[in-house]
Amino acid sequence: MLDCPIQFRRSTENFAMGSPRWSANLLCAIFVTPLLFPTCPASARDKKDALQYGIGLVVNVPAAEADVLKAVEEVVQNGVIRGTKEYAKDEFVSGAAASSDSTLFEPWTDGGKIFYKVRQHALDPRNFKDGGDVGTLAVRYVVMKQDETHTVLKVDAIFVEDFRRRAHASDGSVESAEYKDIHDHVDALESMKQQAAEAERERQEATERKLLPASSTPQVEDIPPAMQEKKVGPRGDDVSPASSVEDLKKKVHELQSLAERKVKAQGTALRSAPFQSAASLQTLPAGAEVLIVISTPYWFGVETHDGQHGWISRDELEELP
Repeated sequence: MLDCPIQFRRSTENFAMGSPRWSANLLCAIFVTPLLFPTCPASARDKKDALQYGIGLVVNVPAAEADVLKAVEEVVQNGVIRGTKEYAKDEFVSGAAASSDSTLFEPWTDGGKIFYKVRQHALDPRNFKDGGDVGTLAVRYVVMKQDETHTVLKVDAIFVEDFRRRAHASDGSVESAEYKDIHDHVDALESMKQQAAEAERERQEATERKLLPASSTPQVEDIPPAMQEKKVGPRGDDVSPASSVEDLKKKVHELQSLAERKVKAQGTALRSAPFQSAASLQTLPAGAEVLIVISTPYWFGVETHDGQHGWISRDELEELP
């Protein structure tokens, strides 16, 4: 059992620039609070004072810079700031907007690509030191390439009152929650790429075996011998009946019904990730056919006829007739 008083310090090991860690542990490695040690007598004020405010979050992400940039752009555009709230019943602060700059932060001069998400007139957002009143809530994201497979991500949050212009530092909750959202988007992008590559490989193999002929009307010579129904004619020669072609057509249709869907409504969004808040890559017309490459309980990862990959809700697609 630890003796009191406890000395708290920032843990930096998990944030080493060369560390390939990608774990939820990073979300709690920013600071340590007395809440982790309930046996130590400490007042609510002591616990609050023990938090280290304004540290922010730095993570070495084991993903290419392009993927991290795409994930950050989607999170910046989603209109919400997680890890804080205005009222007890809220889950996050809504009404945020992407911004090209913010004077609330100290200038950043260490390179990388910088993004901002800002919520004007936020009412006493939680998890900011001595916060209160109405003000501006802002998050800054800095993306810096480390190498071809690793990217450094820095996230900072701040709240500044409108009237007194007092700045209130974050206790790290916003940075952790926003990072988790980015983490989920990167994971979704990686999963979609892997599934798409696997689906393309399987489709090529099937085409080579001529199980899925390119023509919509298979010819008898395209039918694998094992799938042909053989009958002996008057002279003892093999006769392949026309019904075998129809059987193959039926089998091809069955395979297509498993791998293809069509869009129900005009203007359905093809999203960059399996989230309603994800950016729309393009809109699809009603009846547009898509190839399913990933299947989840609520979303399909699909490929369009022009080769675009994205996500569509299951409810927005229907089986081919």
